[in-house]
Amino acid sequence: MARIIAIANQKGGVGKTTSAINLASSLAVLEYKTLLVDADPQANSTTGLGFDLRNVQQSLYDCMVNDVQAKDVILESDTPNLKVLPSHIDLVGAELELINHPSRERVMKQVIDSVEADYDFVIVDCSPSLGLITVNALVASTSVIIPVQCEFFALEGLGKLLNTIKIVQSRLNIELEIEGILMTMYDGRLRLSNQVVDEVKQHFEESVFDTIIHRNTKLGEAPSFGKSVIMYDAASTGAINYLNLAKEILQKHDFTKIKTKDKILAINDDQSK
Repeated sequence: MARIIAIANQKGGVGKTTSAINLASSLAVLEYKTLLVDADPQANSTTGLGFDLRNVQQSLYDCMVNDVQAKDVILESDTPNLKVLPSHIDLVGAELELINHPSRERVMKQVIDSVEADYDFVIVDCSPSLGLITVNALVASTSVIIPVQCEFFALEGLGKLLNTIKIVQSRLNIELEIEGILMTMYDGRLRLSNQVVDEVKQHFEESVFDTIIHRNTKLGEAPSFGKSVIMYDAASTGAINYLNLAKEILQKHDFTKIKTKDKILAINDDQSK
């Protein structure tokens, strides 16, 4: 079974899409079969990996509204082990078109479930809202990552998102858990960044990832070349940060391809040195 991780925060500009693209790419580079689902009508995850929307014939919208099979819509990216279920501006209209659907909160789950067996990870990039499409993403997921920008209004609106997650947990998806809160756009030179990190850790304690995403020009440049940061500049701070995030998630769930026997041998070797 794939681990399905939604990346959600109704606050815009906190690094959702950047995190979705680069976490998915990092997991793929680490040789885990990964699907990136672009559930944002702005389709920035789709274009950020080099796809021209004018050439995208079908998208997540068609899967959710027109019953098109996801396997017929998924695109192969330039990154080995990474595929993309693209989005389109049409997805804006999906909320209205699904309003009378008997299982409107579970439509995306049905789409993802149909291809889940082909992947180790499915990363869902949510739109900056708490509408029906985002609720669909939360219902379809096993966990959610909440990106929080290291700035003054970092915690603004976070309570509303956590309340939505609780409602989804109680009524629609009891298995949904918070994967972690991810601090983004961190600048160690600024006292404010450090204060925000301390405040968030004080409020949410162990729910906060150890990995922090630093401000990095390469992260901003990479999408204009249609690449993830690890494919654009693997030595950059941004690439290292997201690789560390991927490794932290893998370690948290013991989601590793190293056999237990080999891990024990490796530990024993280290101890004997």
